[in-house]
Amino acid sequence: MLDPQMIENLRAISPDDGGALIRELVGLFLQETPPRITDIETGFAKGDAPCLARAAHSIKGSASNFGASELSGLCAEIERNGRTGNLAAIPPLLARLQPEYARTKAALEALVGGS
Repeated sequence: MLDPQMIENLRAISPDDGGALIRELVGLFLQETPPRITDIETGFAKGDAPCLARAAHSIKGSASNFGASELSGLCAEIERNGRTGNLAAIPPLLARLQPEYARTKAALEALVGGS
């Protein structure tokens, strides 16, 4: 679910902080991602492809920092289709977005619970 090497890379940034950096980054991700998911859903509902693409891009980058490749890849697909205006491809991707975020959230919460 999360790439252990990416997590170790984050830990190496501040190795003596007792996991504080990881907890802070996870907290920010968990706080900022649900509104961005809402932006994706709203962008799709309104036909606002650029809004949808921007929100997906943001989640993609944040998820990749933790090595959450499934969520990052899914958001990359949403972003790509948003940038090309291919809104017809979005519904099946949206159907996967909330469950994938929930899996990532659970993995991140387990990570910081064990930090």
